[in-house]
Amino acid sequence: MVKLTVPATLLNNRSLPHLLSIMNNLHEKGIAFRSITEQMDTTTLHGELLFQLFGSLARYERALTGERVIAGLESAKRRGRIGGRPRVIDEEKMEAILDDLKSGVSKASICRTFGIKPSTLYDALNRNDYSL
Repeated sequence: MVKLTVPATLLNNRSLPHLLSIMNNLHEKGIAFRSITEQMDTTTLHGELLFQLFGSLARYERALTGERVIAGLESAKRRGRIGGRPRVIDEEKMEAILDDLKSGVSKASICRTFGIKPSTLYDALNRNDYSL
């Protein structure tokens, strides 16, 4: 069996999920992993236990991060904060745009008048259920 031995400095610069990804790739190719400083060697029972423990910690870390993101979004929502970019076309501008379209003004002219890109205009029209 081939064994890859690395110093601890390689492990300290990586995230746990990234380290596990590397170790899984090595394991799939039949390569054992050994870290000098951490005393981790996947050819031993102790090393395999550490590897499995790291995997569990990585899953826990991902789940905890997801919970924090959701909690943060809910907290912001309660404070009245809305995520995403601010709308370029507010309700007042949208009414003016719709009036211009009904009057026969071209979409290109509307884009120039309001200083918006065509994609922005089409997105706003789609959001307002305007048939193109």
